[in-house]
Amino acid sequence: MLNKVTALPDELGEVDTMLADSGYFSAANVVACATAQIEPLIAMGRQPHYPPLNERFAPAPTEPENPTPVEAMAHRLRTQAGKKLYALRKQVPEPVFGIIKSVLGFRQFLLRGLDRVRGEWSLVTMAWNVKRMFALCPAR
Repeated sequence: MLNKVTALPDELGEVDTMLADSGYFSAANVVACATAQIEPLIAMGRQPHYPPLNERFAPAPTEPENPTPVEAMAHRLRTQAGKKLYALRKQVPEPVFGIIKSVLGFRQFLLRGLDRVRGEWSLVTMAWNVKRMFALCPAR
């Protein structure tokens, strides 16, 4: 992903933070982001949906001295600013996948082979986009 991000046109601006879920966590990925001067915020494991209030509003722990990139990222994820920034990841792409699974009923691919799966996924996302356009169009 870092290669794709650095290949984006300059008109889009410069990436300074990368938000990712726990499937992308590895020390190598964190170090690669730090090397590319991109601040990684990658979940290090599953997070509970409803943490207790005293945990949710607890002050951030003190920053470790001379932290490794992974320790520095783990600390940022425990700060209020880090939590708020990481929460942004949930507001754009995640609901779409939930709606595709529950409303459109698409839970598994029926075809096999990469080209056929790509075609099937294109059809599903096109259906989602048509549904959204219909819902967002004002009534005439």
